Amino acid sequence: MNSTPFRGHARFLGLLLGVGAAAAVVSGGGSLTARASAPALMPVTSYRSASCGCCKGWVQHMRANGFAVRDVVVADVAVIKRRLGVPTRLASCHTAEVAGFALEGHVPAADVKRLLQKRPQVAGLALPGMPLGSPGMESAYGKEAFTVMAFTRTGAISSFSQHAK
Repeated sequence: MNSTPFRGHARFLGLLLGVGAAAAVVSGGGSLTARASAPALMPVTSYRSASCGCCKGWVQHMRANGFAVRDVVVADVAVIKRRLGVPTRLASCHTAEVAGFALEGHVPAADVKRLLQKRPQVAGLALPGMPLGSPGMESAYGKEAFTVMAFTRTGAISSFSQHAK
């Protein structure tokens, strides 16, 4: 029996498998190479008191928007706020850190992404108080308009973004 036809089929099969493997890498079909090159989740550390339920809602919002959030329960969040330079008049219920920036309160993930993309000369962003409809403060009673503020280490405060009702 001649083995030449078998070798031809083997080469053809090898070619098909090679093309299939290349397609899997390009399309992200589960190869280690494709997974290794995927962008990593941006790490965020969130500090809150044990009793804060809305803070957990904000953490869930951030995770749903591509952030890897470490949720840290602390005895005194004010210590963290002072360390990060959060102005007292911008205080809210929880404080977070991302890529060297402070995040105070229920700042929407879209604003955090914009902050990380633009990298303005600020210490962080804050959403003072706990406005209804902000991430983690969703309510059947509606939504309030709110302004996310930017702040510097020297105490300068400016508007970063406006959110309508």
